[in-house]
Amino acid sequence: MVKAFIFDMDGVIIDSEPIHLEVDLMTARHFGIPLEEKEIDQYVGMTNPEMWAIIKETHRAAVSVDEIIRVQLEKKIRLLEALEIEPIAGIRELLQELGRHRIIIGLASSSPRAFIEKVLEKFRIRDFFSCVASGEEVPKGKPAPDVYLEAARLLGVPPSACVVLEDSRNGVLAAKRAGMRCIGFQNPNSGRQDLSAADFVVQSIGEIGIPDLFEKVEAVSRADTAEMEP
Repeated sequence: MVKAFIFDMDGVIIDSEPIHLEVDLMTARHFGIPLEEKEIDQYVGMTNPEMWAIIKETHRAAVSVDEIIRVQLEKKIRLLEALEIEPIAGIRELLQELGRHRIIIGLASSSPRAFIEKVLEKFRIRDFFSCVASGEEVPKGKPAPDVYLEAARLLGVPPSACVVLEDSRNGVLAAKRAGMRCIGFQNPNSGRQDLSAADFVVQSIGEIGIPDLFEKVEAVSRADTAEMEP
């Protein structure tokens, strides 16, 4: 039975992957790192420390990861504050419908907490969420399951009773490794993400109707149970 719904944030609540892409390229140029746009898709869903550690090693950059992240976060928050944007279409309605059905709502994002809180504050939706978990505050970021397990712990709900909404390959893998059901959201601005590990995939947030969601999740659970039976 579904007791909790956990949202990823980037590419799900806010169409922020273009923002991340622009700022990541600006940050790389700032430090003289020859980062190319096509290189970034593979890092979607990962935490900043993990992403920049790989980029630093790949490009043999002399600057520290901490300094890169400091500059990146400053640029990202300034850009977010300047933009006139709304949540991805259908998000406000989905949050309201989940509330009407008394489903506990959490958020588990790879972004730093400062950016998460700025986004929720900007969209005036912070009160919908019973917990917020940042991938930078757990031992391992996505595709490891840590941030989703932490969200379930904070919500007081077993992972098997949680449904996750994700737009990236790394995020889907994290949710499944946590033992949760996962809806893949095919956001065209998130790059060519392989969402095949998700239990099912939607092209828009509006496709996620709560009664239908319960039926689909239960059907997947029954199918999985049947496969395990001798």
